[in-house]
Amino acid sequence: MARPPSDDYARAMAAAKAAASKGKPTREEAEDAIRTILRWVGEDVSRDGLIETPKRVVKAYDEYFAGYAMDPTEILSKTFEEIEGYDEMISLRGIRFESHCEHHMAPIIGKAWVAYIPNGRVVGISKLARVVQVFAKRLQIQEKMTAQIANVIEEVLQPQGVAVLIKAEHHCMTTRGVMKPGTDLVTSRMLGVFRDNAITRQEFLSLVD
Repeated sequence: MARPPSDDYARAMAAAKAAASKGKPTREEAEDAIRTILRWVGEDVSRDGLIETPKRVVKAYDEYFAGYAMDPTEILSKTFEEIEGYDEMISLRGIRFESHCEHHMAPIIGKAWVAYIPNGRVVGISKLARVVQVFAKRLQIQEKMTAQIANVIEEVLQPQGVAVLIKAEHHCMTTRGVMKPGTDLVTSRMLGVFRDNAITRQEFLSLVD
């Protein structure tokens, strides 16, 4: 049976959801905001090619930022205990994601490597990919996203250790600003045995492409 997350974590998640929904603009207001931006860049919002653009952009934002409506603790809540004593590393490699940076709302395109060593129970592997998606589908900085993924896996599954590594290209510096295409940012978070045991940590890092 899955162990429920701590009261402190549950309260923090509830507070975050309440803050996100408080005073939320209507869909019509969001579409008007897109029209304002189009006028600001010098466009004619009444021309044929742009009439439906505000609706399309808002609909796209529903997808880009769907993570605000998802609960990662719920995704990880169903676990399996019949694992015949398995206590070695479980690693899901190269989980592709698309996110947006919170500073410029520019795309962040990358891959995540997620591993944990179970402590009596495991979770379906698709759930690890879904947890990455939950946090990717929010405005992000990569350092925070890396920590969020690792922290929620540790909090809910309470394994012997968790490791997360992310490599991503940030369009806020590859398509604007310093204009350095081909560069990527690498971040990692090691918890439990991955932090304390150099051999275990190196085993995980050897799995990263």
